[in-house]
Amino acid sequence: MTNAQELYIVKRSTGNCEIVPSKEVGDDNQEIIEQWGPFTSEEEAIARRIGLIRAGKCQPQ
Repeated sequence: MTNAQELYIVKRSTGNCEIVPSKEVGDDNQEIIEQWGPFTSEEEAIARRIGLIRAGKCQPQ
């Protein structure tokens, strides 16, 4: 992933959270239950995803 792209964390219907580029969030994807972002760096998105997993909001992949 590149730092020029905005990133989002999305929660899928399976309960897993993934970091995806903004273009995948814009699609009418029925699997996405919840989303967080945008994040401007991959490091920030990873740190937030870890926090969401620790808080019990989503499961790791």
